[in-house]
Amino acid sequence: MSISPQIQVKLKEAMKAKDKARLTALRGIKSALQLAALDKNDGDLALSEELKVLHKLAKQRVDSMVIYKEQGRDDLFEIEASELEVIKEFLPEPMGEVELKELVTKVVSSEGANSLKDMGRVIKEVTKHAEGRAEGKRIAQEVKSQLQ
Repeated sequence: MSISPQIQVKLKEAMKAKDKARLTALRGIKSALQLAALDKNDGDLALSEELKVLHKLAKQRVDSMVIYKEQGRDDLFEIEASELEVIKEFLPEPMGEVELKELVTKVVSSEGANSLKDMGRVIKEVTKHAEGRAEGKRIAQEVKSQLQ
């Protein structure tokens, strides 16, 4: 199921509840999804593309939180943290280490990969099967460790 309709429902709920912080975060998410749809030119985003946008927004919030913490700006840190929590509501449950290891092992054996030359092909396949539940960095590390 697409994320955009869920965002719209949550937006209405936040408006009725007069929850300004949540409303701001939801409007930001909706705006990012609309911009991504416009960039694509056909107007509709697949679920995987919507998840990419949400992961990008989450990463931006985490990066901002690190900077604000270093600069002692706890007020801005809290805003970013609350927006991150709203974004996480729409992301799938992250894949655990054991589950990721099993997926990579399965893909390595099915692809017949046996050296680091096959790493790109394996990462692409694992990413497809992970469906946005694991970061590319984690996938790459696990693939590399299994192909060495």
